[in-house]
Amino acid sequence: MSDTKIHTVTIVGAGLVGSLLSIYLVRRGYKVTMYERRPDMRQFSISAGKSINLALSDRGWKGLEGVGIAEDIRKVAIPMYGRMMHGTNGALTFQPYGEKNQAIYAASRGLLNCEMMNLAEKNGVKIFFNHRCTHIDLDHARAKFELHETGKETIVESDLVFGADGAFSAARLQMQVATDRFEYSQHYIDHSYKELLIPAGPSGTFLMEKNALHIWPRGGYMLIALPNLDGSFTCTLFLPVSGKESFHAIQNDQDCRDFFTRVFPDTFHLMPDLLHDFFANPTGSLVTIKCFPWCYKQKLALIGDAAHAIIPFYGQGMNCGFEDCTVLDGIMDEMKDDWSKILPAYQAARKENADAIAQLAYENFIEMRDKVGDPSFLLRKKIEAHIHRKHPTKWLPLYSQVTFSNIPYSLALKNGYNQDRIMDRIMEVRGIESKWDSKEVEDMILSQI
Repeated sequence: MSDTKIHTVTIVGAGLVGSLLSIYLVRRGYKVTMYERRPDMRQFSISAGKSINLALSDRGWKGLEGVGIAEDIRKVAIPMYGRMMHGTNGALTFQPYGEKNQAIYAASRGLLNCEMMNLAEKNGVKIFFNHRCTHIDLDHARAKFELHETGKETIVESDLVFGADGAFSAARLQMQVATDRFEYSQHYIDHSYKELLIPAGPSGTFLMEKNALHIWPRGGYMLIALPNLDGSFTCTLFLPVSGKESFHAIQNDQDCRDFFTRVFPDTFHLMPDLLHDFFANPTGSLVTIKCFPWCYKQKLALIGDAAHAIIPFYGQGMNCGFEDCTVLDGIMDEMKDDWSKILPAYQAARKENADAIAQLAYENFIEMRDKVGDPSFLLRKKIEAHIHRKHPTKWLPLYSQVTFSNIPYSLALKNGYNQDRIMDRIMEVRGIESKWDSKEVEDMILSQI
């Protein structure tokens, strides 16, 4: 067997990206085995306070379509056609995401993962649960796993190992400690998050608009809510770790009650278990992780969050990981399954795009937190939407480039900066509030594209 011929693949991590990757690989004739440190979620309920919501957009759907499960998931996903902004006075403002009928879709993380694991097994992938990766011999693609219940060790040999084991990847750690000049960085933002719940109303009714992503922007922090099939909404509070308005400042029931009635008054009566959930559910950190290289010879490769964890404010973490799989699949076609060429091409194609979406996610956090309720920002977006409707081939808003297209993230980032420069000039035009839709403004924009 040549150095570049791959027959057997071990995937560390049976989460969303690992499961999708396994299906792509097994359908190409590879013998694939997955090892997951957690129990089988198909047999155990997801613990309260853990993320159960996803926002599927075009890149994610493309990944699911590639293995034939998009329509099954679409049946149990809820379209969200825009942001529903909640003011402190209870006023609601709806901001469409794109053109008519364009939507991102709220879906259950657990349901999606279970569907993909089922499909993987149907295609011949073997999955072992409660197996924690403790070591990888990089030169021989030999992985060691420890069985949770007994501590028994298993050594697995294969031709190639994929690390799909998330932001704090054991596979990536092996590259950090065992290779020279491995670049790694992690950056925590000053905010953490906590998941809360708005339960369904009588007979499973939705107590807020079902087909929207709800946001309570408060300048410096925010609350968001996504719909669930049972009529409930999973809410996520993003709040500074410390300071006057922070998780640290909320120490008891009265602090929590005072904070929500003052800052999010229209949610307090919708959350009967708020006080319990706030203190019982874990507080999670938000980290961006970058590294390079992603591949070691033809023996180990990183994919998904193991290669590029990002903060969740563009809803692209899973979508980006799924795009890793579709791009890799396309490269495998091009390179005729020659892994000496596949892995370098995969790494080159995805690294700059992963860095770009990390930057976009951070900037969208600032936008969602501070700007979406600002009249000047809303006018700016209205002008952009107006120009897009009149000249769709010349102006595609950045959000649409990221969410409703497969334009490379790096190109979308570059385009977005160019659009920002143009719109900065437009917003300085005297009287822009009254003539934003005039031919004069339109011509100014077109002359700068």
